[in-house]
Amino acid sequence: MKQKVAVLGPGSWGTALAQTLAENGHEVTIWGNHQAQIDEINTYHTNRHYLPDLKIPESIKGEKNLKDAVKDADAVLFVVPTKAIRSVAQEFSQVAENQPVIIHASKGLEQGSHKRISEVLLEEIPEERRQGVVVLSGPSHAEEVAVHDITTITAANEDEALAAYVQKLFMNEYLRIYTNPDVIGVEMGAALKNIIALGAGALAGLDYGDDAKAAIMTRGLAEISRLGVAMGANPLTFIGLSGVGDLIVTCTSVHSRNWRAGNLLGKGHKLDEVLDNMGMIVEGVPTTKAAKELADSMGVSMPITEMIYDVLYNDKDVRQACRDLMMREGTFENEFTL
Repeated sequence: MKQKVAVLGPGSWGTALAQTLAENGHEVTIWGNHQAQIDEINTYHTNRHYLPDLKIPESIKGEKNLKDAVKDADAVLFVVPTKAIRSVAQEFSQVAENQPVIIHASKGLEQGSHKRISEVLLEEIPEERRQGVVVLSGPSHAEEVAVHDITTITAANEDEALAAYVQKLFMNEYLRIYTNPDVIGVEMGAALKNIIALGAGALAGLDYGDDAKAAIMTRGLAEISRLGVAMGANPLTFIGLSGVGDLIVTCTSVHSRNWRAGNLLGKGHKLDEVLDNMGMIVEGVPTTKAAKELADSMGVSMPITEMIYDVLYNDKDVRQACRDLMMREGTFENEFTL
């Protein structure tokens, strides 16, 4: 059934998901706060800064007025940077007039509060302005979804009907959606893999090889699982799409801005220089700080995250950070037993 969907955030992922929805026959509005970008979408049907080769379906309407964008929407998809989630949710709550399904496809933890994105949305959007919050996450690059590469991701909510609704909205011959009731696990996997991708990029920048790549991905997954399970996640979630899957795609692809940022750090560039040159949000940088603080407060050991934090925020030498990680006291590998 044709649905009206408002996509909040015309970045690369928001644009690619808007395209998918339009190609699936839905009525799509994409909202952003830069008039020139909205004008480009409406006039030229392009978004050159984020997806320079994409021709956006002409049925997609760009909108700068949030109230007009979400009017009568059956679903509202948040794809804004993590740092903007709360403010956009507050604005949405002030202008919304109906009760849409809320979906988010952002990946991170809120600074200061360390809250997951769904927690922020549930706090800021009252029940009379939403049907629920569904997390859409998994191994995906906007550049590949935009050209119909085969991609599989997860729609997470404890309410099976809500997750299935989102599954039906997006699923087609190139984008397959699975459902999952473990919201905590899906969100934590999505957020924390960006930290490990920074480390994987840094190792590549230092010219380490495949062994090092396997090491950081595997032990990074252990850290992700450790913190996620401490927060109440199902450990099996982390061997699924939003765990192993998202970790693989983010730690091995040049499409990953977190990998690219880490690669530049490994090559000796300073963080400010790296962020200035990226031109887009590198979610792994603020997420590292939030995750480190959260792990400390919960007494959870995350040595890779701690070392990446020291590189980012204490100007620690990357190669020395690698040595320090390798020379820690020996420990056991398996943490979860059936």
